[in-house]
Amino acid sequence: MSHPGATASDRHKVVIIGSGFGGLTAAKRFKRADVDVKLIAKTTHHLFQPLLYQVATGIIPSGEIAPPTRMILRKQKNCQVLLGDVTHIDLANQTVRSELLGHTYVTPYDSLVVAAGAGQSYFGNDHFAEWAPGMKSIDDALELRARILSAFEQAERSSDPARREKLLTFTVVGAGPTGVEMAGQIAELADHTLKGAFRHIDSTTARVILLDAAPAVLPPMGEKLGNKAKARLEKMGVDIQLSAMVTDVDRNGITVKDADGTIRRIESATKVWSAGVSASPLGRDLAEQSGVEIDRAGRVVVLPDLSIPGHPNVFVVGDMAYVEGVPGQAQGAIQGGRYAAEAIKAELKGADSAQREPFQYFDKGSMATVSRFSAVAKIGPLEFGGFIAWLAWLVLHLIYLVGFRRKLTTLVSWTVTFLSTQRGNLTITEQQAYARTRIEELEEIAASVQDNQKAAV
Repeated sequence: MSHPGATASDRHKVVIIGSGFGGLTAAKRFKRADVDVKLIAKTTHHLFQPLLYQVATGIIPSGEIAPPTRMILRKQKNCQVLLGDVTHIDLANQTVRSELLGHTYVTPYDSLVVAAGAGQSYFGNDHFAEWAPGMKSIDDALELRARILSAFEQAERSSDPARREKLLTFTVVGAGPTGVEMAGQIAELADHTLKGAFRHIDSTTARVILLDAAPAVLPPMGEKLGNKAKARLEKMGVDIQLSAMVTDVDRNGITVKDADGTIRRIESATKVWSAGVSASPLGRDLAEQSGVEIDRAGRVVVLPDLSIPGHPNVFVVGDMAYVEGVPGQAQGAIQGGRYAAEAIKAELKGADSAQREPFQYFDKGSMATVSRFSAVAKIGPLEFGGFIAWLAWLVLHLIYLVGFRRKLTTLVSWTVTFLSTQRGNLTITEQQAYARTRIEELEEIAASVQDNQKAAV
């Protein structure tokens, strides 16, 4: 613990892993505390993940939802931002090991907040990622934007009807909020933004398919709102296929198993995966040392005070933590980060960690956009959809964007897109558009050569 007149090196050391909602919130809560904070993250930015799909579909630029963490915290003199991928937490010695460009760094801590988030889960089929990117990072969103737009470009140049049909078939796997939002925006991009922009193809003939192994759309939001979203998507022309389990993904499409056991094939050049999440591998690292339980998604089953057994100074928050009744959404991470920081500050003032009040999550509701002027929202006992829900969604997301300038420019981008159907961020680089295509062509050539060699033998 710190003491009066302590030097910077003597002060209580707080290490925060991750710059997402949980990590950033925790860091900010220490602004006036007598501690030294080190925030370690593997990216240089704080990502507003709920709007990634709008980057992928050209509505807003990536910079508006990914401000540099260092700039956000630049006025907080007791906080140092460090770039690095945390690979190990040593609970016995109270150190964190991180890697950056081949160099290893060891950072000691007195208190630790683990908010490393979660990645995409392919349910044991990680090779699907090559053909169906998830939606968990800026890189994912930019790659998907390139894949979506270059599919239209390739279709414009193709004279093969079957190939054009495959290129103009967009498949979204997972009918949760991200999948619903992504499917709706691809449909709007094809039906409105790109309408009339091509001469050889009609973008409005593009087919958007939304699949899920579950029998409902938006299962966490209930049957009423799920049916509202489903009806709106179908009105937009989205082909919704439920109780349809994806069993394989390759360059040219996906294989699906229906509830009756039927196996079928969907030819689709562009696939988006939004079907599941997997917590940071640091959860397993903690489990191996402390005996804490982790669930099937790799989340740490924390104690009521968000700490782990035997280590009251180690908190796990956000998507990495399993807390009954707390969804894997921004609010859970924000409230968890705030709770952990306040608990640490209280103990610096002499509070007993054994007397902590349990973490209490305040549910502010959940929302998902479906299309322009249409969303669904669940706030307490209230369930509603349509234009009012869409306005509520806009206001809520503007509030949580970091910085006035970003709020303003995002509002301008939304106004232009929603009132005119134009999108100001449809640029893709040659590297994004063609690097993956060229790699795939070379792989296909190599596979063909191997097949010919085998046939010759």
